[in-house]
Amino acid sequence: MPRTIVVLPTYDEAENLPLIVPRILEQAGELEVLVVDDDSPDGTGKIADALAAESSRVHVLHRRAKQGLGAAYRAGLARALELGADRVIQMDADFSHPPDEIPTLLAGIEEHDVVLGSRYLDGITVVNWPIERILISWFGNRYAKWVTRLPISDMTGGFRCVRRETLERIGFERIRADGYAFQIEMNYRFVHFGARILEIPFFFVDRTRGESKLSWRIGFEALWIVWWLRIADRLGRL
Repeated sequence: MPRTIVVLPTYDEAENLPLIVPRILEQAGELEVLVVDDDSPDGTGKIADALAAESSRVHVLHRRAKQGLGAAYRAGLARALELGADRVIQMDADFSHPPDEIPTLLAGIEEHDVVLGSRYLDGITVVNWPIERILISWFGNRYAKWVTRLPISDMTGGFRCVRRETLERIGFERIRADGYAFQIEMNYRFVHFGARILEIPFFFVDRTRGESKLSWRIGFEALWIVWWLRIADRLGRL
């Protein structure tokens, strides 16, 4: 049976982590969770250690200080492959990516290299966001699609399942982005290296516990990274 590891980056998710890990594990008996914690000051790392002590299906990677989502995912993906993962699921720890949709990702990965959860495949399936944030996200997504020319409906989404051989082929360790632009660069590499991609719709529900990690710096990174991808691709330096 293929080994599937869910990579869960955390920073100050003490309220959500003890709730979401059991929800993930109950979705399928073979699922494992790798918590990648950036030295959260609220004690998230200690909670992760306690969960790992209770179940051999929970692993923890502690990192020094907050270094960004992209850096956390690079480290987490590398560790998941070291642990022997055949498939890796990426998702947020704040329940915005619903654990109940994990079986849908796993069903799709049987015939594809990548399965992407999309907020924009069937209209806009976002819950609890104010209208201005929905518009910023939607226009930002359209901008990224326009620059990169990628046939993906949700460029900045981070809910996905990827085969091991695909991760190894795309060279994720070379991704430059440290913020949420990491998701754009991952998608670009999937298309560039010819991955078989399936998109599935899901309802994105904004967090009800903890605080958002979005910032203007993260948004600015996404603005320039799409142009860097186009240029690097044309120069053969992706």
